[in-house]
Amino acid sequence: MPPLPVEAVKAQMRALRPLLGNNGNLQLTDGEVTLRPEDELVELLRYADEVGHVPMLMTHGDSFRRRPGLLERLMEQGGLREISIHVDTTMRGRKGAAYKDARREEELNPLREEFAQVIRYARKATGRPLVAATTMTIDRDNLEGVPAAVRCVVKNADAFKMLSFQPMAQVGRTRDGLGGGVDVEELWRQAAKGLDGPASDVAHLLRGQMWLGHQDCNRYVHGFALSDEGRDPVFHPLWLEGEAGDEKAILGYLERYGGASFRRDTAGEARTRLLAMVARAPLFWLHTVLPFFWEKARRMAPEGPMALAVRLATGRARLQHFNIVSHHFMSREEILTPQGKERLDLCVFRLPLGDRFVSMCEVNALGVRDRFYEEIRSASGPAPLPSSSAEPTARA
Repeated sequence: MPPLPVEAVKAQMRALRPLLGNNGNLQLTDGEVTLRPEDELVELLRYADEVGHVPMLMTHGDSFRRRPGLLERLMEQGGLREISIHVDTTMRGRKGAAYKDARREEELNPLREEFAQVIRYARKATGRPLVAATTMTIDRDNLEGVPAAVRCVVKNADAFKMLSFQPMAQVGRTRDGLGGGVDVEELWRQAAKGLDGPASDVAHLLRGQMWLGHQDCNRYVHGFALSDEGRDPVFHPLWLEGEAGDEKAILGYLERYGGASFRRDTAGEARTRLLAMVARAPLFWLHTVLPFFWEKARRMAPEGPMALAVRLATGRARLQHFNIVSHHFMSREEILTPQGKERLDLCVFRLPLGDRFVSMCEVNALGVRDRFYEEIRSASGPAPLPSSSAEPTARA
């Protein structure tokens, strides 16, 4: 497929700006974006920043292995701050005989480790921050490999801040038998098996869940990976449903500061913003936030919060923010149900289509993507605001 022209991509970005607001999530995706000319990537990243988005570059990552220095150049010249690297056994043709036709997720853990090193090196070489995620497409064939992948990525939580799962939906564009059949609960049971500590119990893990849009579409569990010397990291959800102190702190924070964003702040700006937030509601921080973190530290370290603080200060332990996510897209049949209509109405994963914003599920399952691809192939070219996610695309 030829790529979407740069100006058409910019038009998508402008169309999404009122929907996303300042510092909104924007994905540059579809096909393999790093196959574009490097100057186009830099231009798109810079423009996204000018418009007010925080762009995340979605990639299979092999371009960084084949073209050393590319990631660092995108960070320095394009201002790239966020990246997501897709690694799983549904992919074929990677560099390296061990990965080219891997059939088990365990075979790809050395590749995940390699990408973690790429991320660490890029941060060190440029002196710039880079928030990194890794994603996995899930089907019946690799579902059993989820625990091994979770275990590997959590061990590298200093490099990867998020692990995102996308169970494959049957949308008519894949071979018969692929897509569907992996439900939400089944996926999260497998994810829990890859965790140590209380979160290895899926019921405990899911007490920390949050969601955007409809709860059947996007599930998130924010938390912390605590690593002690010589031990595997233990994942602790940020909050637990039913714990009064947790709910008071998290919901109270969202009510007071739900629009706040530190994502493009310098260190000085972040400190100033935090001080202003504390000054706005000092009693909330004193009576709710501080007790919340004290209790969180007590759960992480039964020997006491002060002992944990000493271990962290002396480097004998590390505490990393980590986020586990699942996105569940719908098949054509699901979209046409009343439940599907409800999910579409609450969708937060949309693309600009003329003067409308279309759910990604509609793009995938109702032929919108295929029609737009035909527009690209045709001599007339695409419309100013495309009807699907061409390379690259943006999403809410």
